[in-house]
Amino acid sequence: MRVLLVEDHAKLATTVATGLRRQGLAVDLAFDGDDALEHIAATEYDVVVLDRDIPGVHGDDVCRRLAAGPHRTRVLMLTAASSVAARVEGLGLGADDYLTKPFAFAELVARIRALGRRQAPVLPPTLRSGEVCLDAASRAATRAGRPLALSPKEFAVLERLMAAGGRVVSEGELLTAVWDEMADPFTKAVQMTVSRLRAKLGEPPVIETVPAGGYRIHP
Repeated sequence: MRVLLVEDHAKLATTVATGLRRQGLAVDLAFDGDDALEHIAATEYDVVVLDRDIPGVHGDDVCRRLAAGPHRTRVLMLTAASSVAARVEGLGLGADDYLTKPFAFAELVARIRALGRRQAPVLPPTLRSGEVCLDAASRAATRAGRPLALSPKEFAVLERLMAAGGRVVSEGELLTAVWDEMADPFTKAVQMTVSRLRAKLGEPPVIETVPAGGYRIHP
């Protein structure tokens, strides 16, 4: 899932982004409204976590532009204002959800994942392909009943491939969806992650490499 975190407090933004990446999310950072709009123009995000009171273009205006844009990106608005009137106003601007500061990190993750599920095509809670079973809610995967000890990136790649339903998924698509703007476009991170994932899935092979195409898992 690709997430844009818009927060003008650099230390808080960096800390939250690090935590979200450890949860397997691809996170880009913007520190003001102008920076946020530049990111949104260049990348289609699943969820934008938007601090309402940011310098430059105000968070309210960023939210309005997202709501009026061609892509239905979900917006989770953050604010220090906790009154009902403030929450109603924020939702009226086009935000999909509202979280007041200070917030529990676990709740932030849960709300982002919930919004991401609303943004993405509806998938069954459990994905299956042959012996492989993936439970998105519990973030667990098994093969023939054997638990797979996957890193967040390995889990995200497996989830993307299984959700594709046999479609070939390119390295570029995986890099965009699972990593973030910090990733080098010439990196071998996708290949290395797929290699580790294959080793953990075991034999017979589950992931097929399609020359000049990418990867797929037959349904």
